[in-house]
Amino acid sequence: MNNVNPKKLLNSKWSAVTPANKEKHFVVSEVEYDEDGVVVLCCIEAVMSKRSMLIDWRDLKDEGAWVHGWR
Repeated sequence: MNNVNPKKLLNSKWSAVTPANKEKHFVVSEVEYDEDGVVVLCCIEAVMSKRSMLIDWRDLKDEGAWVHGWR
């Protein structure tokens, strides 16, 4: 399991284990918190295509889908 600190999500780099549409490397481009400091929105952006998509930040903990850093 990848250790993911919600406070350090913004601008963190991730690699998809199984790339789709030639998109392997991603950057967390947007994180929104509620008034209690809980993450309510996480947006990642593909480096090559600049396509953005919303994900549940907890999905980044899955080592079968994501690797922390660019590999």
